[in-house]
Amino acid sequence: MASKEQQIQQMLEPTVAALGFDLWGVEYLSQGRHSVLRVYIESDKGITVDDCAAVSEQIGSVLDVEDPITGEYTLEVSSPGMDRLLFKLEQFPAYVGEWVELRLRSAFEGRRKFKGIIKGIEGEDVVVHVDDHEYLLPHSVIEKARVQPRI
Repeated sequence: MASKEQQIQQMLEPTVAALGFDLWGVEYLSQGRHSVLRVYIESDKGITVDDCAAVSEQIGSVLDVEDPITGEYTLEVSSPGMDRLLFKLEQFPAYVGEWVELRLRSAFEGRRKFKGIIKGIEGEDVVVHVDDHEYLLPHSVIEKARVQPRI
């Protein structure tokens, strides 16, 4: 069964693509009366505030009609930024050699948090080098992955 975020992503992808952007990912933070839906968009030309406003207006209409979220929420549309979240397995190869912080849905070898360098992808697993050890972490158990930019 698809998560709420995956369902919303599938619902919004055609609209975002029609506006000329890539839907990088969707993050839904259910926080009672103060829930937040973050939609990250990407483009080869970069993302401007006007781009975010245009996408927000269009997907806001889609969300109003489809009504996938019960209750009130705040819609935020943004660029993924430098410290971007990685949502799909296909996004990881572009960041091989980069530092990443990972949080897993359940413990793997006794831990849920990993901070290391992405070494590659093997099948459905993300290979991460952490503290002189390489872990093959199934993408399906990764709850959150955030690139740590080098500045």
